Amino acid sequence: MSPALFTPLRVGNMELQHRVAMAPLTRFRANKEHVPSNLATEYYEQRASTPGTLIISEATFIASQAGGYAHVPGIWSPSQVTAWKKIVDAVHAKGSFIYLQLWALGRAAQGKVLKNEPGGPYDVVSASDIPLHDSGDGRTRSTDAPRSLTEPEIQQYIEWYAQAAHNFVHLAGGDGVELHSANGYLPNQFLDTNSNKRTDKWGGSVENRTRFSREIVQAIASKIGAEKTGIRLSPHSTFQGMKMPGQDLEETFSFLVGALKTDHPNLAYIHLTQPRVAGGFDQSEESGENLDFLLDVWAPKPVILAGAYTAATGLAEAEKHRNAIIAYGRHFISNPDLPLRIKNQVPFTPYNRKTFYTPEAAEGELGAAQSSFSFAELPRFTGYTTYEAAAEAAPKL
Repeated sequence: MSPALFTPLRVGNMELQHRVAMAPLTRFRANKEHVPSNLATEYYEQRASTPGTLIISEATFIASQAGGYAHVPGIWSPSQVTAWKKIVDAVHAKGSFIYLQLWALGRAAQGKVLKNEPGGPYDVVSASDIPLHDSGDGRTRSTDAPRSLTEPEIQQYIEWYAQAAHNFVHLAGGDGVELHSANGYLPNQFLDTNSNKRTDKWGGSVENRTRFSREIVQAIASKIGAEKTGIRLSPHSTFQGMKMPGQDLEETFSFLVGALKTDHPNLAYIHLTQPRVAGGFDQSEESGENLDFLLDVWAPKPVILAGAYTAATGLAEAEKHRNAIIAYGRHFISNPDLPLRIKNQVPFTPYNRKTFYTPEAAEGELGAAQSSFSFAELPRFTGYTTYEAAAEAAPKL
């Protein structure tokens, strides 16, 4: 009998052949116009090589105003949609599936980047005018003081999310989208009492603080269908100044997940990060916290679990939660054939954190300033498309 991790599971409109998913991974390799490079097509194609794999893309900006980092892909312009269609077609040709993670930074944005975006300058915005000072991963970080979004601006963001979903699914041919409502970005800033001090219908009570995420999901589902819609949440993460006191935390996320289950019975999945991780970093100690309070609310619907899994812990988690998909991030960077490696007990190739992002990886290869890169002609530089599949992993699932 196959382990649960390698049994099929229906998720939304997809019939996954196994439950090893690729987690969203920011790579900072798009061009100045936020268009994914040709190399990105190869990158995703490699990781879709095991048929029936679910890939969740790197976080992707829904609009120029929603950004604030350089070299992150977008999904609002025709050239961006065309580039994503190439990626989608390559993933589908391998028999796999791809969801696009939809991103708006809010107060995490870099003001100097927003000032230079096409159509800008744009303001740094958030639920409230509370700046970000502590990244929550051991590094001190300070950003421009945000201003609170107005009611018309909130409605504009909701429309941008819905349009981005339409662009990816109906124009680029993607399988669905995931709302990034985690890790201290804009929707999470509305959820958390640390960053939301509003007194209107978008703040205060649990119902009000969850309203932004709920209305985004509603707008997306109206455009593309709930069965093509997912959401990512990080209840316990301290990244970027998040994590409410315990009672507020459980009440807020339980209400949100329960409301999503009631309002959207066909929602594809929820995606939860384990308490042991904060953003892209592991917590130094186990907190004793867990996700059981949300898993109980959501069961028996499909749930994606992420959080520094190994082959052994991923196998065990899938046995414990039979509705679970296990998302791997960093290991999928260095192991494009990761599902087969786990299945056939092939050791993982170690990843190199220094090559996760463009500035370090590409400068070392090209010896040029980042601003002069021709992203359409980038070579196969270390840490992106240069990781090889293992011959020992060749047997099929």
